Amino acid sequence: MTEEKQEKIMYFGTCGGEDSEKACMPFVMANAALAMDIKATVVLQGNAVYLALDEYRRTMLPGGGFPKMEKLVEDFLSFEGELLVCMPCIKERNISQEELVEGSKITAAGQLNIAALEADAVFVY
Repeated sequence: MTEEKQEKIMYFGTCGGEDSEKACMPFVMANAALAMDIKATVVLQGNAVYLALDEYRRTMLPGGGFPKMEKLVEDFLSFEGELLVCMPCIKERNISQEELVEGSKITAAGQLNIAALEADAVFVY
């Protein structure tokens, strides 16, 4: 009996509240993937790392007619999505690992390159 390979998609987010519609896209797409039994990983880089902060998400205006960012991230994590946050990006913004949403993981370029090679698709927003 062979085990079927689970499909994997990575979504890279690079925007925060300065472009709330674009910031929502990785989570909207990833939540849809999770509902389809596709493994979804969201990677936050650049200003998108602010989305890993609870207070930031709570006060962010929704974009593009999508649900609030707080709800999108909450759903994503509850559906067992993987949330990766760029270490150099949080250091540049003086964000500590302890401030990040529970369930997120710190990552860097080498690990992301390997994960991207293993993914079936990669989207960047």
